[in-house]
Amino acid sequence: MNALMEMSLGWLFVSAFTSATLLPGSSEVLLAAMTGKGEWSMASLLFWATLGNTLGSMTTWWLGWLATFKKKPEDFQSRGEQKALGWLKQHGHWCLLLAWTPVLGDGLCLLAGWLRLSFWRSLILIGLGKLLRYALIFLLASQIF
Repeated sequence: MNALMEMSLGWLFVSAFTSATLLPGSSEVLLAAMTGKGEWSMASLLFWATLGNTLGSMTTWWLGWLATFKKKPEDFQSRGEQKALGWLKQHGHWCLLLAWTPVLGDGLCLLAGWLRLSFWRSLILIGLGKLLRYALIFLLASQIF
């Protein structure tokens, strides 16, 4: 039974990681379902979901960092790209608290790496935003189930 529980936490990690990249994932649904089962502590669920999702976003940050060798600011042409870039330049690292949001979050992480924002500040703010989101999902799921 312990191996099954560990595997489930592993799947939560994988789902959270892929959810934070361009790959599809549904870590929120899995977290809610695992919360409803009541077999895992809040700490372990939040730890594995947050770790996976944060590492996924930092992978996107790293891809942005690598992209600086291929694309310059003047290469961004679309209105959306220009808007996201301007917003991130204006508000800096604090925008990364919103890295958990669908679509926008991936772009923020990519641009943060591309702008070479501090790795450690990015990691902390991305992780904090994701932890708060998963904590809210856990609390809502524990009230529903």
